Amino acid sequence: MKADTRLFGSIDIEDKKIINLPNGIIGFPNLKKFALIYDKDSEDKNTIMWLQSMDEPKFALPVIQPSVIFQDYNPVVNDELLLSIGNLTEENLYVLVTVRVPTDITDMSVNLKAPFIINTDTMKAAQIIVENEDYQIRFPIYHLLKDKKEAGN
Repeated sequence: MKADTRLFGSIDIEDKKIINLPNGIIGFPNLKKFALIYDKDSEDKNTIMWLQSMDEPKFALPVIQPSVIFQDYNPVVNDELLLSIGNLTEENLYVLVTVRVPTDITDMSVNLKAPFIINTDTMKAAQIIVENEDYQIRFPIYHLLKDKKEAGN
């Protein structure tokens, strides 16, 4: 599938790599097809990636794996919310959280409250609201990422 994007120009994404969100994403229920864009040549696998809408070229969200921030990120989710994406196992589960990058980069944060849960077998996903009270909508990450980078992690 070919897509003209605001951030990456014209890109070609294999159909099998398109992530389908049957219910769209929070605030944008009509955006249902996305591609995960990242630097495959980067040595740092714990980096910010982009969830690029294939429905709207100007819409892309910065995302990161929550395990980069929290090793033990384990959201409590109502199983019914995930029925539409197929049976999840440890092997096919891939989780991403959105990154907020304001003008002052030291205020960078992630939304641990509304992750994307992706089934890599079906390439279907859902953005859900987790029930954990201890996960924040704006969890600061700038200093965590900076410290990890300086430590070589």
